[in-house]
Amino acid sequence: MNADTRPRHAEFDRRTRAETHEVFNQPSALENFNLYESDLALQHWTRHFHGDWHAPSLSQYGALLGGELWSAGFAANKFKPEFSSHDRFGQRIDQVDFHPAYHQLMEAAIQAGHHNLPWAHAKIGAHVARASMEYMHSQADPGTGCPLTMTFAAVPALQHQPDIAQQWIPKILSNEYDRRNIPFYEKNGLTIGMAMTEKQGGSDVRANTTQAYAIGQGGAGQEYELVGHKWFCSAPMCDAFLVLAYTMRGNDRHPQLSCFLLPRWRPDGSKNEMYIQRIKDKMGNVSNASSEVEYRGALAWMIGEEGRGVPTIIEMVAMTRFDCMVGSAAIMRQAAAQALHHTGGRKAFGQPLHDQPLMQNVLADLAIESEAALAISMHTANQLDRIQNGQASEHEVLFNRVATAVGKYWICKRAPQHTYESMECIGGVGVVEDNILPRLYREAPINAIWEGSGNVQCLDVLRAMHKEPKVIEAFIHEISRNQGSSKALDRYVQVIKQDFSDTGSLEFRARQVVEKMALAWQANVLLQSGDDVVADAFLASRIAGQSGHYYGTLPSGVGTKAIIKRAKPQLA
Repeated sequence: MNADTRPRHAEFDRRTRAETHEVFNQPSALENFNLYESDLALQHWTRHFHGDWHAPSLSQYGALLGGELWSAGFAANKFKPEFSSHDRFGQRIDQVDFHPAYHQLMEAAIQAGHHNLPWAHAKIGAHVARASMEYMHSQADPGTGCPLTMTFAAVPALQHQPDIAQQWIPKILSNEYDRRNIPFYEKNGLTIGMAMTEKQGGSDVRANTTQAYAIGQGGAGQEYELVGHKWFCSAPMCDAFLVLAYTMRGNDRHPQLSCFLLPRWRPDGSKNEMYIQRIKDKMGNVSNASSEVEYRGALAWMIGEEGRGVPTIIEMVAMTRFDCMVGSAAIMRQAAAQALHHTGGRKAFGQPLHDQPLMQNVLADLAIESEAALAISMHTANQLDRIQNGQASEHEVLFNRVATAVGKYWICKRAPQHTYESMECIGGVGVVEDNILPRLYREAPINAIWEGSGNVQCLDVLRAMHKEPKVIEAFIHEISRNQGSSKALDRYVQVIKQDFSDTGSLEFRARQVVEKMALAWQANVLLQSGDDVVADAFLASRIAGQSGHYYGTLPSGVGTKAIIKRAKPQLA
């Protein structure tokens, strides 16, 4: 049969109907939006905990993050950092090169005060406003958050050595970002990293083997040379790093773990003996160059007293752990926002996805989890403000000693499943790399491992309670603030009290206990200061025991529509 005699369907016109289909029933992408103005929960908790004096700047930064920095986040993760050990002439340079989008993100954050706000403006609400900034920034790119948080967190640790602090902190607090690989004294703005863990020890830093040898008399503020390695050194292009190493002190030459500030360049302008071995090929946190390094006589200054390395650097760790809370809460927020936006613009089985009861159950559950994580993160930020400004009560100070570990354990543990469930709400589009969900999903487990895994957080809680039993009283006091408002919560608090009294198997049960502590804390903050519908749903699902850990198991009677309306991104 030749072409002229082939049968044709009358309605088929080769010239006008060559396209196979028309694209419809697909929502618009959630992009080019203001991360602050579109988030009612973020505005509420920022305002409630006194950070709204910074609202104009937060709105401005939110618009930037939802616009050009949103695209920069994709680019910074698509084009990974590249390491060059030597230049073309054979000279050792230890250079890590980033895509311009990475520097764009870093410059915008530092100009906005992401790294310095509470230190530059010591007033109530500064930690809260800064947490809001981090919360938004981490939605665009969590990787650049690593050098930003380390720079921020280094300040209280460096203050243990006033002479060093006087020289370094003004440049750390600068709003100028300088990407150049040049000596610190030639820059107006500096970034700080941290390197603690070694191959054989991991979180057990007392298993470290790196040695520090005094150049002169030794002691606080004095010069040492370090020999050893670090298994994880994130952001190796920072200008200096807080590290741990052993010194030999006293007549018995007993090893003492001390804290040091190690610059990338020596004061004489020569390259310091810090050698990058490789950039780790990580599943997530890709824009951040985590590395392995060796010290072959690297110059460093002792920070704080000799032998007090852990107590000195723990000031930095406490702040980075807090940022892990905020960062994981941010991942949950953006995952839920994407799911809420997508289902609001798509139909299935004859009606809008977000109007179907089962999908409403899932979406509302995701929204509840996200806001509960944000609520206790902001509550912690408020306590940091009160402590820093001398307004905290004794029980608030004691509560804060375990709150960060409890919050980091629980929020970071919940993020991976939350992100996956959000991805499932979107469906096949959600696993395509053009969508932000795959990146969020790979990022979600990272904070649970960074700065001490889940077990380490639980053991830190038990250690604090054993060292100072009043910590238990302070925590019970905090989660009992709303006593009488909810019978279910009152019973839940009694169960926690019983858990504390059974000390024989407490370590074995530590995860169960810390989980209950986190849930009771979230319930109290929501009940006392949050949206009534969200608080009631949290109590019914998490405290009264009517649903499990899987999302979409809210009990009947929960106000899902109101919860979804509150959580859905408010677009102009």
